[in-house]
Amino acid sequence: MSSPLISRMQPFGTTIFAEMSALATRTGAINLGQGFPDTDGPREMLEAAKAAIDGGRNQYPPGPGVPELLEAIALHQKRFYGLPLDPDSEVLVTVGATEAIAAVVLALCEPGDEVVTFEPYYDSYAATIALAGATRRTSVLRFPDFAVDEASLRSAFSDRTRLVLLNTPHNPSGKVFTRAELDLVAALAREHDAWVVTDEVYEHLVFDDAEHIPMATLPGMAERTITISSAGKTFSATGWKVGWLTGPAAAVAAARTVKQFLTYVGSGPFQPAVAVALGLGDEVYRDLASSLQAKRDLLCDALRASGLTVSQPRGTYFVIADAAPLGAVDALEFARALPGLAGVVGVPVSVFHDDQEAARTLVRFAFCKRDEVLREASRRLAAAGRS
Repeated sequence: MSSPLISRMQPFGTTIFAEMSALATRTGAINLGQGFPDTDGPREMLEAAKAAIDGGRNQYPPGPGVPELLEAIALHQKRFYGLPLDPDSEVLVTVGATEAIAAVVLALCEPGDEVVTFEPYYDSYAATIALAGATRRTSVLRFPDFAVDEASLRSAFSDRTRLVLLNTPHNPSGKVFTRAELDLVAALAREHDAWVVTDEVYEHLVFDDAEHIPMATLPGMAERTITISSAGKTFSATGWKVGWLTGPAAAVAAARTVKQFLTYVGSGPFQPAVAVALGLGDEVYRDLASSLQAKRDLLCDALRASGLTVSQPRGTYFVIADAAPLGAVDALEFARALPGLAGVVGVPVSVFHDDQEAARTLVRFAFCKRDEVLREASRRLAAAGRS
């Protein structure tokens, strides 16, 4: 029998992350492919989770989220960005940012609607748009600076544009969108009466002089922006799957209507623990970004020493390098060969693209690992570069 999978989902098979993680396990290579830290988050958060488990908070939490987390998310948005929110109507807790994205796209898009996004894109974006029966329209961010191409972006919009799906800081490029770039996106969204859905899970992981600017803080955008984030990246707890979305009450209610039929609820004892984490002092946020910046520098130096051309990221967990100087002509083939060449695993950026030529030889590496792991990966890469 042929596959029973519906046609619009057939292009989406096993994720590249599963393939490359399995390759790392099989070869003993260092896995710099998947973006998860190998250290735990703040002790206060971990202890709060244990206390919640011991305190019996192990059954279904309220559908929108536990009250203390809803309040903590609202306070976080006010504290860092000056955005006032009603925790009862303008905040929704989700099972990670991935569910938040799915709930919003499924809630707001009819079949035939168009969704504008940038490529390279996180792989769940394309799958979720397909699930909604919507059409993906993209504008390419090109190596090495990944600047927005205004003409390309304008051409992606039409009278069928329903929403813009924006990720900043951006995975996989490490780009932090500038104020001018965000102003352009906002202007086009207003012109086409489109929603803007912003994936801001790396909001606190910015480096050097980069500044994360939430779309909802731009003039006239709070009423048409749905902001998504999570605890996974900020507090090194990716397995907890505690995410959230915030925005106008009507849009949050629409997402909640869909979300209740996806997972219903999740992460019961982790929700109050994340509420504790969100209220931690500014130094916790600063120290995490500072630590990651040092890890970025360590890995970028190693990649350059191995002969790769590197785009220095301004945020996130990731760096993109061009393997063409080493003779690579296909990023997927290079990534599959890299464990044998250097004992390191990366991810081909082409899997995040519609335009394959834009990323023909680009590979993404994650630097959210312990320093000793990065140093060993650096040693292996440097040795491979000399061979």
